[in-house]
Amino acid sequence: MINTRWIRLLMCSASFAICVPALSASAVNANSSTLSTSTVNVQTVALADEASDLASRQATERAAYIRKNYTKFEYRIPARDGKLLFTAVYLPNDASASKRYPILLMRTPYSVAPYGTSHYKRALGPTHEYEKEGYIFAFQDVRGTHMSEGDFVNMRPHIANKKGTAQFDESSDTFDSIDWMITHLAGNNGKVGQWGISYPGFYTSAGAIDSHPALKAISPQAPIADWFRGDDMHRNGAFNLQMAFGFFSGFGKPRLLPTDDMKQTPFEYGTPDAYQFFLELGALSNANPKYFKDLIPYWDEISQHPDYDSYWQARNLLPHLKNIKAAVLTVGGWYDTEDLYGPLQTFQSIEKLNPGISNTLVIGPWVHGGWTRGDGDKVGDADFGYKTSASYQPVEFAFFKHHLKGGENPRLPKAWMFETGANRWRHFDTWPPRETQEKSLYFQADGKLGFEPPVPLVTNSAADKTAPAFDEYLSDPARPVPYTTEISNRWSNQYIAADQRFASRRPDVLTYQSEVLEHDVTLAGPLNATLFVSTTGSDADFVVKLIDVNPASMDTPAGQVNRGAQQTLVRGEPFRARFRDGFSTPKAFVPNEPAKVQFAINDVFHTFQRGHRIMVQVQSSWFPFIDRNPQSYVANIFAAKDTDFIKATHRLYRDSGSKMASVIKIRILPALDQK
Repeated sequence: MINTRWIRLLMCSASFAICVPALSASAVNANSSTLSTSTVNVQTVALADEASDLASRQATERAAYIRKNYTKFEYRIPARDGKLLFTAVYLPNDASASKRYPILLMRTPYSVAPYGTSHYKRALGPTHEYEKEGYIFAFQDVRGTHMSEGDFVNMRPHIANKKGTAQFDESSDTFDSIDWMITHLAGNNGKVGQWGISYPGFYTSAGAIDSHPALKAISPQAPIADWFRGDDMHRNGAFNLQMAFGFFSGFGKPRLLPTDDMKQTPFEYGTPDAYQFFLELGALSNANPKYFKDLIPYWDEISQHPDYDSYWQARNLLPHLKNIKAAVLTVGGWYDTEDLYGPLQTFQSIEKLNPGISNTLVIGPWVHGGWTRGDGDKVGDADFGYKTSASYQPVEFAFFKHHLKGGENPRLPKAWMFETGANRWRHFDTWPPRETQEKSLYFQADGKLGFEPPVPLVTNSAADKTAPAFDEYLSDPARPVPYTTEISNRWSNQYIAADQRFASRRPDVLTYQSEVLEHDVTLAGPLNATLFVSTTGSDADFVVKLIDVNPASMDTPAGQVNRGAQQTLVRGEPFRARFRDGFSTPKAFVPNEPAKVQFAINDVFHTFQRGHRIMVQVQSSWFPFIDRNPQSYVANIFAAKDTDFIKATHRLYRDSGSKMASVIKIRILPALDQK
């Protein structure tokens, strides 16, 4: 049962003593609809400038507060094997034996800069309330990065049963660091919390394994869990080309010795158009001779492991999330284009492997890190109506204050999830909600989508009676389907809620949509695709996209975009179909022979409102977010040559009579009056 204190946290900012009521209808200018578009635009620009000025002033005031009220120290903390881990500590000026503070730790591969005890960070906690509340803030360069000794290993594998001081991992480095800090840092109260977003989220998860007794609360946020199956660098075995290329071109350069001056020069693409750049790059095998010149060892490392072999399996953190004693608050964003798999699966693994601990999942309508770095009011072509990050931040603040400082218990639910489409927060005692009902969305003739299996074709033709129904398209690697219409050489974080009409108008994208919905339909939980397909080639990718289609006619206030008939992406997931028998056992297609392809699609919590339609698109490229499949089978796609890429015709079967009905399994959360 959720208490009133937690409800108040959602309504009031922790930095104010009072709650501000919403504007009444009478406070809104009744004549606002008569404003001209130009007037609205001028006001919008003025408001944006005012907000920017305010944010700048607040950042300056925050930095000044930190400089005045905290003292910075730098330490080299010994790990069990003798390597020294560089740690910057910001201690409240009044910390003493009579006034003690908890430690809030972040471990990062991205540098604890600025270095030097006279140079201060401009922010220490997730929000400024943390600095006002008072914590000992500790930031650590993880082993092998920047000023810390040792060798850096990406997604360092966990060692379950360490023997002696020579065996170490991120769990033991965290344990050793906490042990040193609670022993040596003056004025600490013996309690430690840890948090981090993305890669620091991974270190937060890893640091909680075999928890140090002093570690009382952790918040892995957008944590990486598995770089092959769902986070960052791969999606179901399909390589995330644009992200991996851009990231490792800088981050992948090796550090030879500890340094506080390791600058990462951005890669020079020579064009703002990533689609064109990567198309001209050609096969992945061209990246090293053309651009990396053997200077990015991890690119070469990835290239040697195209399948889910022991290399990637060892880097899957999920089965190791055991013996966690700290309270856990896992956070993610429905629109995180980098790490949504991570928080969803981290929560589930911790729940399964650590029964009885405090374990909460929060997923909001956010891009990567948007709960701290943005307002959370819109993504792409989706608008949520208000600043959702302001709802979350006081909850996180109360979580740490309770577990580290004895503050009031916010009594968080097991899952606190934002329902897109309806644009509201809801809480559950499990995720997915136990009330969900499994249903199936079937691909049907004439581009239709429905909850009933397709009706077998009735005909007098003997050939038609034996041939299964299908739709087909020509997939050309020279003209791959773009994943975004944006012109940028940085991967987009807005495509995930973008209008998909540009894709539905292509001949190499199959589009299916339901009839107009007569009542709201709420999907809650994971999706699963079962596709019966064939190809004239010997390899293929399949991308499945779930889309919310607006009514054709919509009331549009002056100055706003008319979103009639908009096709808003809700979830998209690629699958490298060579892995249809398992990620460790790639298998070629036999040309023109139907095969069953099944794969999981990340969870959704979305309401398709009455008057809308549910749409599903199927395609075989999503470029350059995902690398192009040659469509002729090669053992290692990273070694494929330009001559290996061929056109291929792919068929999607939708015939119930031949037991080849392609389907998307969904979970529907019924409304109270629909149960």
